[in-house]
Amino acid sequence: MFERLPEGTRFAVLASGSGTNLQALLDAYPEELVAVAGDNEGAFAFERARRTGTPVEYVDPRDFETRKGFDGELAERVARYEVELVVGAGYMRVLSPVFLERFPAVINLHPSLLPEFRGLHAVSRALEAGVERTGVTVHFMVEEVDAGPVISQEPVPILPRDTEETLLARLHPVEHRLLVGAVADYFWGRVKI
Repeated sequence: MFERLPEGTRFAVLASGSGTNLQALLDAYPEELVAVAGDNEGAFAFERARRTGTPVEYVDPRDFETRKGFDGELAERVARYEVELVVGAGYMRVLSPVFLERFPAVINLHPSLLPEFRGLHAVSRALEAGVERTGVTVHFMVEEVDAGPVISQEPVPILPRDTEETLLARLHPVEHRLLVGAVADYFWGRVKI
């Protein structure tokens, strides 16, 4: 069902929330996904990882005076797993160059057709704007929020009676498919920074 990754592939996921996108990656690549890290100790994403035996690295942002300090510690923890790729799957912090430059690539998922509705609350902002469609974008992370080169995008129509919940319910399967596909595309060399 999922495309196999090259032998020896290793990647990590950053997550802050419920972890549905993480779950899609755990289902697709249980051997290659070697660590989950984040800033929210109570994130259900961590529970999903623990259930599969995937190591979890929690870094408390309150322990650091600067974003650079936090990102440096997060990068150090993730780097211990010798990963070639880091995937932001519902990770709600902007990463600085201290983190981004530590790894060959960092990709992120965003619930809009970038550059539309960059940043937080993209789904509710799309509904408020009255647009006829939104979508999902997977892109390379850069320091500027949701501004990195696009790997893949797919539009999703907004229906007349959509609420944030109904629209999210239609966006999630697209997110899962695109994110799983983007990981394969990266490791098979079909996309490059």
